[in-house]
Amino acid sequence: MPTVFRYDGYRFYFYSNEHLPEHIHIENGDGYARVVLKTLEVTDSYNFKSKEHKNKIEGAWYEYFKK
Repeated sequence: MPTVFRYDGYRFYFYSNEHLPEHIHIENGDGYARVVLKTLEVTDSYNFKSKEHKNKIEGAWYEYFKK
């Protein structure tokens, strides 16, 4: 399972046998989320708060791609 990047203790990754729609898995400690890339819809989650997802995902995306 390739790790795309790590940010602030979060690991963003996908599996080699993924399915549509395009999505990414995110974990931090005992928290987990699966997020659809085009819509940022959280399709699976445990031990994360909804607002925490959005803020961390957007923050990580902008931090990584601001280059």
